[in-house]
Amino acid sequence: MCAHYESCKNPEKLKQHFGIDTVPEAAKSDLWPGYLGLFIRRNQPEDASTGDAESGREALAGSFGLIPHWANDTKIARNTYNARAETVAEKPSFRDAWRLGRKCIIPADAIYEPDWRSGKAVPARISRTDGQPMGIAGLWTAWKTPKGEILRSYTMLTINADTHALMNQFHKPADEKRMVVILQENQYDDWLNTPMNQAREFLKPFPADSLSCDTR
Repeated sequence: MCAHYESCKNPEKLKQHFGIDTVPEAAKSDLWPGYLGLFIRRNQPEDASTGDAESGREALAGSFGLIPHWANDTKIARNTYNARAETVAEKPSFRDAWRLGRKCIIPADAIYEPDWRSGKAVPARISRTDGQPMGIAGLWTAWKTPKGEILRSYTMLTINADTHALMNQFHKPADEKRMVVILQENQYDDWLNTPMNQAREFLKPFPADSLSCDTR
């Protein structure tokens, strides 16, 4: 599970790595549930003029924590920032976004998890060993506020990490270990464009030796 992460702080690196032209200024770089962050999706027909025509991707600001269309307010984002891959198609908060194929990529310089290797929880910063941004697989949706405005939101997809050499060290010892789905760069377009009946093929663990962990 991931409730805290750093978005990409370098706009030029973000544009180059993810193939986007514009970075929304409203998005924050240090993210917790309910904060306005950045996600990348496939260009939408109605927004064709705002995306990158060559890559077919666009970056948008949205709430970290999915807010389904039926929600009464944004408080639900505190509980919907991660979606379990095993149940995402059935859970009321996520099933519409999954059914509609609203896949996205969440750019991150690092994620944070509680490290229990010392016997107590210590905040750990996890990043790629090659210094490149993470592209985390997620889902997005749009919610109409009581004022009639549209607020976009997103969630990170997670998978079991009980046997992952690094990510099985985090969270309480008795708890199931989870990790976000980190995509390889050559999977970005396929993830965004593939039909939903093939989407689960991407929900696999990122190699442990390609991740590093720093405790604070």
